[in-house]
Amino acid sequence: MASNASATIVAAPERSRQRHLDGDAPSPAYNFVSFTPIVATLNPQLALLQPYPFERLRSLFAGVAPPPTLRPINLSIGEPKHPTPQLVLDALASGARGLANYPTTAGAPALREAIAGWLARRHDLAALDPATQVLPVLGSREALFAFAQTVIDGSRAGATVVVPNPFYQIYEGAALLAGATAYCVNSLVENDYAPRWDLVPESVWARTQLLYVCSPDNPTGRVMTLDDWRRVFELADRHGFVVAADECYSEIYFDETRPPLGSLGAARALGRDGYPRLVSFGSLSKRSNAPGLRSGFVAGDAALIKAFLLYRTYHGSAMSPAVAAASVAAWSDEAHVRANRAAYARKFATLAPRVAALCPLKPPQAAFYLWARVPGDDATFARRLYAEQALTVLPGSYLGRESAGINPGRGHVRIALVAEQDECAEAIDRLVRFARTA
Repeated sequence: MASNASATIVAAPERSRQRHLDGDAPSPAYNFVSFTPIVATLNPQLALLQPYPFERLRSLFAGVAPPPTLRPINLSIGEPKHPTPQLVLDALASGARGLANYPTTAGAPALREAIAGWLARRHDLAALDPATQVLPVLGSREALFAFAQTVIDGSRAGATVVVPNPFYQIYEGAALLAGATAYCVNSLVENDYAPRWDLVPESVWARTQLLYVCSPDNPTGRVMTLDDWRRVFELADRHGFVVAADECYSEIYFDETRPPLGSLGAARALGRDGYPRLVSFGSLSKRSNAPGLRSGFVAGDAALIKAFLLYRTYHGSAMSPAVAAASVAAWSDEAHVRANRAAYARKFATLAPRVAALCPLKPPQAAFYLWARVPGDDATFARRLYAEQALTVLPGSYLGRESAGINPGRGHVRIALVAEQDECAEAIDRLVRFARTA
């Protein structure tokens, strides 16, 4: 059985770049981006970035012509397809009157109060100061990336960011462009897809500055328990690193009586007043079917929020007044969120067992993905599925990195059940037909 432990997968940026420029073969963990520098001072860390999964998918499908009689269905990307609530659209239109004014980076007080109020209700928090512990952001993706630029000191020897594996590729890019290396910790089926933080060497934790965690997890749908959070907080306290909790899927779950435990709620339960060394990232994209709104929040440790606000003042990431107005409406309403969850619950109840009958999977606790095991090579499976059934899923190996001798995403595909019920049902019909002969 392969080890759950990991090894650092990124060489020192300057050394790796020099080997690349000298014509040596790059590290097997990285496919360097090829470009012609247009200025002498181009950031050398750009050469370390991996192609994004969907770039790789386009290359994989190059030259493939699916049957013209089948309408293409794309279940590869986690883009919600349920309708955006009318109350959000109405508030967005009404908020357009504020476009005559520059927005502030700190965000409108009404928005910060709406976010703080929602967080307090959702996670049973005793207190959360909207002025010092909450900051609106332009979706969780840009904030997850920018946060690393705030907290990482790339001048420190061995600056390290620890990430689960497989993972959302923004974590890796954020680490690299902040001058750090990414250390991947495998999430394997035999551990119920829980990263084995206990197998990370003490020497790695000693140089770690930031840990990204994702709960509910992309792509496995696993939710961290209170014991999981306790372990992460203990490690952060012992080694002094910051925890970035990506919780953008927190409101997609299947049992209304069992909402996923969040990082702030776990901190409260463990008596961690003030949320030391913790920042939570949330979004309206999945919760409110508004990925184009680009609206989310960061919340937690006031000292970290203050530093992040300073960074963002120069970064130029203030939220439009129209988007802010729509966001206030969304955070203040739960009816549309419950209806959204009910739609996902129906899809997963009817479709997940059909997939599991042919492609083994562990039913997700939350989020909207099926993380299914497939026979043979996952990229070959995805390419053939597209060629024969005009159905797109994402090869799991594209979400992972080679670590401890394995890529934990290999042999899996990620299926995003984001379309409406009928389209998802047709997609699973095609997948079942294909899997029976694959």
